[in-house]
Amino acid sequence: MGWRIRVVHETGYRYAAPVHESYNEVRLTPRSDNRQNVIVSRVETVPPTRSYRYADYWGTTVTAFDLHAPHTELAVTATSVVETADALAPARSATWEELASEPIRDRFTETLEFTDYVVRNRDLSRAAKALKRGKDPADAVLAACRWVREHLTYQAGTTGVHTNAVEAWETRKGVCQDFAHLTLLLVREMGVPARYVSGYLLPRAETEIRQTVTGESHAWIEAWTGGWWGYDPTNDIEIGHRHVWVAVGRDYSDVPPLKGIYSGGTAAALDVSVDMTRLA
Repeated sequence: MGWRIRVVHETGYRYAAPVHESYNEVRLTPRSDNRQNVIVSRVETVPPTRSYRYADYWGTTVTAFDLHAPHTELAVTATSVVETADALAPARSATWEELASEPIRDRFTETLEFTDYVVRNRDLSRAAKALKRGKDPADAVLAACRWVREHLTYQAGTTGVHTNAVEAWETRKGVCQDFAHLTLLLVREMGVPARYVSGYLLPRAETEIRQTVTGESHAWIEAWTGGWWGYDPTNDIEIGHRHVWVAVGRDYSDVPPLKGIYSGGTAAALDVSVDMTRLA
């Protein structure tokens, strides 16, 4: 049985000199689907301003707002309550022959292509072929996730937001973004459509009801093997009731939590916090 979780994500900017105007997009609103139901979600800013929402190309809810009064600080707070479900089993109806067919490759072109983050590499291509050998598509995806978990050490500060999969592989260290990108590289090399997912992870499985803990902005992957299903290569676990799904795309560049442009002083500091409470 799933959980009900409240997520409070706060982002704060301070500027060295007043900013006269800024235009921003926020991707912090969880999605509703067959394993997650959004009960309530709102995005608030200080200074306050009007905002509007739209769905981007990938179906992610985007909150857009702009500010035209001088300000030296900007705070964005996203608050959501969602109901999550237990893990879904991997889809297993697709065969390798179906995945290689022209209709499937045309339908999922964007989630089969390589990008600035998911960069091809000869050694990793060979690794993907070895992991694929003798397995059905779903088991090959799981093998790729577990291979990344075995070969990449989680260590914050060793990579940055612009690090690609090969650069993370060369250091053998990274964070959840790097685990996801490296897994996408292997899975797409196999010919399986795969996409990047951003969201949150409630860190402890034993979290008690009404207990608020420091949560994590998190990333994992979804693969299409007859249907979309997800897996968390960073922790080598299924996507279950502790995962809150927000956005999806080809890689991180499609899902940044906050991006924008502004005129005025340079940003002097960025504070980010995520609090998660299991409500039921």
